[in-house]
Amino acid sequence: MLRVLFASAAIALACASPAAADDWWPHPSDASWVYAWSDSVYAPTPTKERVTVKSDKGSSFELQWTTEGLDNPPEAIPSAGTMPFNETNFGVVNTSWSSNAPPANFPVLCAQAAGCPNALTDTLYYVIWGSRDPVLAQPVVAGLSWTSTGGAQGDVSGSSVYQGRELVKVPAFPSGVVAAKIRTDVVQAGAKGDPYGSGVRMTWWVYGVGPVKVVFEHAGGANAPVTTSELQSTSLQPKPPPADVNWFPTRKGDVQRFRWTNSKYLKTPSVAQFTVDAVLNGTSRFTVKHLSGPIRVAGNYGFSMRLDGLTNVWGNTSAATRVRFPQLGPKSLPADRRRHFFTPFDLMDFGWNPVLPAYAAAGATWSAKNPSRDFSNFGVTGTSRVLAPQRVVTPAGTFTALVVTSSLEQAGFPFGSGTRTCWFAPGVGLVKLVFRHGDGSVSTVVRTK
Repeated sequence: MLRVLFASAAIALACASPAAADDWWPHPSDASWVYAWSDSVYAPTPTKERVTVKSDKGSSFELQWTTEGLDNPPEAIPSAGTMPFNETNFGVVNTSWSSNAPPANFPVLCAQAAGCPNALTDTLYYVIWGSRDPVLAQPVVAGLSWTSTGGAQGDVSGSSVYQGRELVKVPAFPSGVVAAKIRTDVVQAGAKGDPYGSGVRMTWWVYGVGPVKVVFEHAGGANAPVTTSELQSTSLQPKPPPADVNWFPTRKGDVQRFRWTNSKYLKTPSVAQFTVDAVLNGTSRFTVKHLSGPIRVAGNYGFSMRLDGLTNVWGNTSAATRVRFPQLGPKSLPADRRRHFFTPFDLMDFGWNPVLPAYAAAGATWSAKNPSRDFSNFGVTGTSRVLAPQRVVTPAGTFTALVVTSSLEQAGFPFGSGTRTCWFAPGVGLVKLVFRHGDGSVSTVVRTK
């Protein structure tokens, strides 16, 4: 009799949104994938397995697999199981699994062999090992990195980095197909089978198909096992992936300097420096400090990149200045709780989120919503649009920058109304901003470093 593995760990899920579904792991009801995997030490004979969609409802889907009916040799590892997932704003999350247990000769991936729910005897197990929440973080753009956990008890940690795109050849696509390559450093401690559960995993994801290749280099020295799984066939076809350009990169330690003037109220430039002092799972914290000029500001900002775009999560600033800008709204808030324009980031994220879509491209549009958190904070209506990249010259250099234009209306407050144009350079971030306020004044921000 086969032992049965079952795991259902508590996973904190982000709320799914319409933007959560993309095609890095599509799962139409009739989809199928056939993989062949082998372990150089414990299962050198390749085992074929067919993966199909058991259910697909809303933001949740469940995959099932079996090795039956694929003409596997006697030495192959028999396996069958199910694995459910949720699509969230930060990517695909595995919620549990159920399958038969691995053969007795495989390393035990728990502190005790009895009742151990962990296994590495199937392609899907390798895909989620050490990175269940999320399995694949999104959007998949340059600079993407995240940490996660795996194993039934969350005792397996993984640190993942997107390494770019490359052509990969597998039996399903013998001529090669463009894939996003993810490296994950996995660590498990305390299991009887140490160090088998630790190692380096490479996963190649194809847009429109899902994972097409997995290589796991187990820890354990020169003769340690290497597990490889490759896609043999699939009912799905690759699709052109969205561009992986990062228009607002946040690398810890990065420094950005801006010079800001206003044609009526701020003729002496205010120069401020922003430093990225923390980055974790797509959320970054900037600290801002005064360098020169009449606005002595200090504070910090938080920005998060998810499938619904780049969102300003918080902004905490204080300033000492004799500059008197016109009041901002909304009327629904008392004056001491209304926003202020103290820094270039205040001008950039004023009105509504997102600042940028997840995969920003010319033609994209989005608008303020009422009711919403942003409308409660800003009381601004309007629309943003992405234009094609343009050449822009700043003291920090010359860039071919993506252009985002916004029309803003803050009822009763001309200074909070007008048109804003932002220029974002690839791998650099904001390099220029022009805000033509409704009172006739113009704020101009340029990147100096």
